[in-house]
Amino acid sequence: PVPTISWRRADGKQLPRKARRHRSSGLLEIPNFQQEDAGLYECVAENVRGKNVARGQLTFYAQPSWTQQISDVHAAIEERVSWECRASGRPKPSYRWLKDGEPLLPQGRVQLEQGSLTIPNVSLSDAGMYQCVAENRHGVIFASAELSVIAIGPDFSKTLLKKLTLVKVGGEVIIECKPKASPRPTYSWKKGKDILRENER
Repeated sequence: PVPTISWRRADGKQLPRKARRHRSSGLLEIPNFQQEDAGLYECVAENVRGKNVARGQLTFYAQPSWTQQISDVHAAIEERVSWECRASGRPKPSYRWLKDGEPLLPQGRVQLEQGSLTIPNVSLSDAGMYQCVAENRHGVIFASAELSVIAIGPDFSKTLLKKLTLVKVGGEVIIECKPKASPRPTYSWKKGKDILRENER
């Protein structure tokens, strides 16, 4: 006789409440399929002469989607620059980096690890357009950001050179000189018009 058909999950979980069973056609319909719906399903056909089971694996997948993107950076020479991008997806996305459209490889000063890129001491040659690429077998997405490297001449506007008065002969005096500059400047000291040279004092 015509068998009756039923559906069940092989892992013992309940069928999704939203699932619709069409007994006449043996069809199981799961609208709005989500990750928790994935698993091994069984179709059971049975009549008075016996029973047969067919199994099928339902797998959930998702294209990559950004959860954290990169943004433009303005950095002075020798500053540290760090970017991090993150994407969701199933299977878990892998990451790679491009600079001005060319693959960027870990080398010397450039450190790459998964979705992070770090340049401990930027130079003018590091300026350019960077792209973080996240991909799995179902899709590829790109996030772009520009790195601008700025050179700054020495600026004493935010540096205070204190006038010090000695109270006691033989006391120690320390005068700090820390101008804002990029790249790091070289220093020289003068007393009046004479260049100071290091000596025992």
